[in-house]
Amino acid sequence: MNVVSVASVSKSLGERVLFSQLSFGLNQGQKLGLLGRNGCGKTTLLRMIAGLDRPDDGEIRINKQIRTAYLEQDPLLGATGPVMDAILHNDRPQSRWLREYYDLSDRDHLSDDEVERMNRLHQVMEEQGLWTYQRDFNRLLGELEIPDLRQDMSTLSGGQRKRVALAAMMVAEADLILLDEAVVYNASHLFGFFSVFNADALANSQLIKGGMPAEYGGRISSVLDLTMREGNNQKHVTQGGLGLIASRFTTEGPLKRGKASYILSGRRTYLDVLVDPLIPKDAPAKGSGYFFYDLNAKINWQPSPKDRLYASAYFGKDVFDFNNRENGFRFSIPWGNSTATLRWNRILSPRLFANHSLVYSDFEFGTRFTQNDFTINLNSGVRNLTFKQDLDYQLATGHRLKFGSQLIRHWFLPSVVEGRAGDFDIATNNIRRLNAVEWSAYLRDEWDISDRWQVNAGLRFAVFQQYGPYSYERYTDATLVTRLDSVGFGPGEKVVRYPAWEPRLNLRYLVDKQSSIKIGITRNLQFIHLASSSGTSLPADLWIPSTLKVRPQIGIQYAAGYFRNFLDNTYETSVEVYFKDLQNQIDFREGAVNGFNPLIENDLVFGRGEAYGMEFFVKKNRGKLSGWVGYTLSWTNRFFDDIMKGKPYPYKFDRRHDLSVVGTWVQSPRWKFSGTFVYSTGNAYTLPESRYFFEGQIIDQIGERNSFRLPHYHRLDFSAVYTPNQERAGDAAKGGGRRRYKGEWVFAVYNVYSRLNPFFIYLDNEGSLQQGTLQIQAKKVSLFPIIPSVTWNFKF
Repeated sequence: MNVVSVASVSKSLGERVLFSQLSFGLNQGQKLGLLGRNGCGKTTLLRMIAGLDRPDDGEIRINKQIRTAYLEQDPLLGATGPVMDAILHNDRPQSRWLREYYDLSDRDHLSDDEVERMNRLHQVMEEQGLWTYQRDFNRLLGELEIPDLRQDMSTLSGGQRKRVALAAMMVAEADLILLDEAVVYNASHLFGFFSVFNADALANSQLIKGGMPAEYGGRISSVLDLTMREGNNQKHVTQGGLGLIASRFTTEGPLKRGKASYILSGRRTYLDVLVDPLIPKDAPAKGSGYFFYDLNAKINWQPSPKDRLYASAYFGKDVFDFNNRENGFRFSIPWGNSTATLRWNRILSPRLFANHSLVYSDFEFGTRFTQNDFTINLNSGVRNLTFKQDLDYQLATGHRLKFGSQLIRHWFLPSVVEGRAGDFDIATNNIRRLNAVEWSAYLRDEWDISDRWQVNAGLRFAVFQQYGPYSYERYTDATLVTRLDSVGFGPGEKVVRYPAWEPRLNLRYLVDKQSSIKIGITRNLQFIHLASSSGTSLPADLWIPSTLKVRPQIGIQYAAGYFRNFLDNTYETSVEVYFKDLQNQIDFREGAVNGFNPLIENDLVFGRGEAYGMEFFVKKNRGKLSGWVGYTLSWTNRFFDDIMKGKPYPYKFDRRHDLSVVGTWVQSPRWKFSGTFVYSTGNAYTLPESRYFFEGQIIDQIGERNSFRLPHYHRLDFSAVYTPNQERAGDAAKGGGRRRYKGEWVFAVYNVYSRLNPFFIYLDNEGSLQQGTLQIQAKKVSLFPIIPSVTWNFKF
């Protein structure tokens, strides 16, 4: 059935033409989205369709049988009066009877006439089936968080008034719904305690674990795609939080109203500053601590209706220190990230959109280890400069092409070692910075073939080219005893080139309105490697590029999943299975002291791996109690001919069990409670199985690779958020306006039952070898026992 017909419609404001000769039609069941810059006439067109405005030329026809509802950006509701009247103010008899029912139900005493009216009303509601209507109405109020129908409209905030307007529109059960400016409300600093991304500065995020689309490359596991907020281009807003553990501050606003804006956001923890004075000066752990800071900044400018320019940056650093003065042990890990991005978006045509980006990133990681008279420093880093362009072309409704290219200049510093053992200095004689260039191009086709079938196919071609200076030594075997020869390359000289094709195919089939099946197969290449230490649980990982000796990683993933929603999408459930075939994996050879060889490739051996498992997920979306449960059962193994003669062993980050339980209970508009429980299998690592003395020296008998595990990790967190009523009549600003300030209190407890989850384990020597009292013990270092905190969040 034809619903709306817009024929040759034009509209102007003075000399400014909003739109001219606009024509389109809508049939029953169709949806239309209006996209455009501010002031181009979107709201005016919706008001004309709703009958609130008239076109200068042309005609708009709406089927006479159609009931129309229009939700404006700023709903025009009654300034006073109860919320119930605003919602049920329509010509439907169901609403009139329900309004009368609530009115009588709220009275403490009923007269004889009112009792008779209530009895007649009960009879009518029974005959008309209105008890179901009343139940659905109450559920709608709960979903929109409208608790009190008797509350006066004058006491509501702007957001609350918009929810009331939305409820009124939905109760009217219109056939044609017009929404203006639809809003969608939708990994970590040290050891998962804080996210590495400041939520105040983020617009959205997307985690892609499997079935990676063709525009993403360079990784064989997963991708986290984040977008920073653009800043408010209409008014200045300041928000933040002051807490016992950390504080944050964000400010945003227009540089030129409607054209340019900025956002600046920063955080800093100071748990180390607060705790240090409480630790006695003679305590063994005096000097231990941790802090981090980060800063996000972004500017965006719209020089023309078709162009938008962005500049953004991120800076962050973590520093962790552990000190045990009883045995002279000290351990420090500083690391940091910095990024900068320039981006240009341009609308080339109504169907074609282009994005050009220039991105700089720098990562530095350091480790300092001291025990008695032995000190060692290990530093590594990665730096990239990327230029990329992406184009998005809408072929037709439900059919979209995306294509583009990317060029990356890499600089790697795998390891720089220096230290001291007694009177002997340790230093890397030949510090080599490895250089490479990576280029790629891709094509992605996303097509809704039918109402049930969707295909997402893509093809990516990538080339990785290593450049000198570079030197390479070859030996007869992995013991590195007998050297065959060496090869050298000068600065800028081509060393090796790795081209590769990466096809991807993902299919989705809708079984019915509540369930779907997804299957996919992808082939991904990763040109950089993470060399993880297995001989210790300390975090001393190094990033190493593909070279003449180190070949690119290849990952082929097979995945399938079943997804089903229940009770009108109140519950979401899914189960997924996956298998990854991993080729060209690297690990440190037997006996290698990780990172101490300037020619680090000589300490590497090569093999393959596999990863497989199942993921289960249940989520409750609605109601006062919401949350989700996720559980993963998985295996990640490695196979190396030069390690344990090819016998399989678990990867360092193998997780047999991984469980997360998250729940939120909205007790009232003022109180919200949340809890999180996490559990995971401990990391695998290698320890000596035994030790013996030989010529006065302690010799370790190393066990099988990764045959030990850290204790299982589990933790319970709890928080309560209190939002006071900030719309009091007495909170009026000068001049009669309402105060714009908003605030809330967050009471939280991290690690409720104070689980001492170990971060790393080290070997400690006690006693004397000469006196026969020497004892060697493995000691664990745990972080973050129970930590209560209070934070005041504000926004104005």
